[in-house]
Amino acid sequence: MLRTRFTEEFGVEHPIVQGGMQWVGRAELVAAVANAGALGMITALTQPTPEALVKEIARCRDLTDKPFGVNLTILPAITPPPYAEYRQAIIESGITIVETAGSNPADQVAAFKPAGVKVLHKCTSVRHALKAQQLGVDGVSIDGFECAGHPGEDDIPGLVLIPRAADELNIPIIASGGFADARGLVAALTLGADGVNMGTRFMCTQESPIHDDVKKRITEADERDTELIFRPLRNTARVASNSVSREVVAKLDDGGAFEDVRELVAGARGRQVYEQGDTELGIWSVGMVQGLINDVPTVGDLVDRIVTEAVELIHHRLGKLVAG
Repeated sequence: MLRTRFTEEFGVEHPIVQGGMQWVGRAELVAAVANAGALGMITALTQPTPEALVKEIARCRDLTDKPFGVNLTILPAITPPPYAEYRQAIIESGITIVETAGSNPADQVAAFKPAGVKVLHKCTSVRHALKAQQLGVDGVSIDGFECAGHPGEDDIPGLVLIPRAADELNIPIIASGGFADARGLVAALTLGADGVNMGTRFMCTQESPIHDDVKKRITEADERDTELIFRPLRNTARVASNSVSREVVAKLDDGGAFEDVRELVAGARGRQVYEQGDTELGIWSVGMVQGLINDVPTVGDLVDRIVTEAVELIHHRLGKLVAG
């Protein structure tokens, strides 16, 4: 058993979080994570409407009696989703933990905290984490440059970012980006974090609701097989390296605008990757950590393996390094 500020304050058994992932954070995966003693997150905007989110939460409750949360990511959009309605659906469904991401969490905190919902805010820099703490979030998930999705524009890897955050913050810190096994968990705890967030690793589990061919692709890839798209637009995203992402990089590097790649990066195409298993159909998120992933276990086996090996590392390997 590993007890940290995070496990104590958020009421979970293990200091491991399955972060929100578009098209992936569905009830079957989230429930499996919760049943394993970690914290799973339903991805709110994977559901097309707030009403559909309510049904997905209910479906998850049919599969677990353990705590789980909901991710609500706020991103710029020509036609924004009805975020206030999604927030209300989360509150009325009795969810007690929300992972926020994508923008300043002030509106999220103002809505969720009076309803007794704990807010875990995902950010990519210490300055943003400090602002989130000031606004009243209960914890932060700090994303290093290694992460899938949006790593920010500072390019600070976790080995520096995590202890910097630990030096500055007084709320629980979840380390995110590059975590897949016990070694990463122990390293994060040593650097001052209170737990780890894993996305790509949970994608590669039996309960993950994506095509087996995508999981196979992840196990065969190495740490170099990602691309950073949208860098010239200052909206960097780390995605799998394929013909589509390489074309996006080339067009933008040649001076292209977003309109020149809009069709290539359409979310519907990324969803088809997960559903059909053709990893060349569109853009899809994956982290550098895929280089450490070589199997597709059940969620229960994965979490048990990580926690068991972490305890062994702390007591045996590291303990032996200390002179008696």
